[in-house]
Amino acid sequence: MQIQGTDSLVPKSSRYSSPLDCALKTVKSEGVTGIFRGGFTTLLRESIGNAVFFSTYEYVRYHLHSHAKAVPSNYNNLVDIGIGIITGGLGGVSFWLAVLPLDVAKTLIQTNPERNGSRNPFHVLSSVYRSGGLKGCYTGLGPTVTRAFPANAAAIVTWELAMKMLGIRHE
Repeated sequence: MQIQGTDSLVPKSSRYSSPLDCALKTVKSEGVTGIFRGGFTTLLRESIGNAVFFSTYEYVRYHLHSHAKAVPSNYNNLVDIGIGIITGGLGGVSFWLAVLPLDVAKTLIQTNPERNGSRNPFHVLSSVYRSGGLKGCYTGLGPTVTRAFPANAAAIVTWELAMKMLGIRHE
């Protein structure tokens, strides 16, 4: 539905009026599997991306906390929040730096109007690389990274504060 804006190449006659209309037309034209187009690529992106995210988060968190413990402070809660901001933000940025090409492939797979177009993310990325180079594989990097840092920083700070409020220690 997102690619059918007013300046879209999608003809008005084949545009969707709602998410339900989109799902029904997709099932009618492609079967139930059409709903899951790009699902494997999404799974791959999330698996790799989350491994990178949590590795970065834990590594940076460990080192920042080991340096913070060396300096006694009356502001431990503020230090924890600051560490959460840095670790969450860097984790989010590293997630997208690692997997943005897979996200580009996923988007192309999902928006390809040809029913029989390639659904192999590596074939799609190979084509993107041939036509646009590395820059083509990282289309949208600026806005994605700009959004990733604050969104993931907020998520991690919220998660860590919730853990602290529940009395769950994270060492």
